[in-house]
Amino acid sequence: MHADDDTLFANLRGWRAAGKPAALATVVSTWGSSPRPEGSHLAVDGDGHFIGSVSGGCIEGAVIEAALQVMQSRQPRLLEFGVSDEQAWQVGLACGGRVQVFVEAVE
Repeated sequence: MHADDDTLFANLRGWRAAGKPAALATVVSTWGSSPRPEGSHLAVDGDGHFIGSVSGGCIEGAVIEAALQVMQSRQPRLLEFGVSDEQAWQVGLACGGRVQVFVEAVE
């Protein structure tokens, strides 16, 4: 679900206030036809509920999975998706392109 930043960050604050773990994924770099611009966000809670978008649906599942891992490990990750990476058959960007997404736990 795409959401404006105010709504997304309000959800993050609500999850944290309820004691739920949370993570934030941010598009930090794009090349080609990436469907979301740099600065786009996706927030995930510890149950896998999410709000926002980093790709318009192409890679959200993989980013949510990574966010759940980041919440457990507390180690941020830089993810990269594109037509030439090893995940191209599992996840990919429509019309090609490349996107880097930084995922971090929210305290």
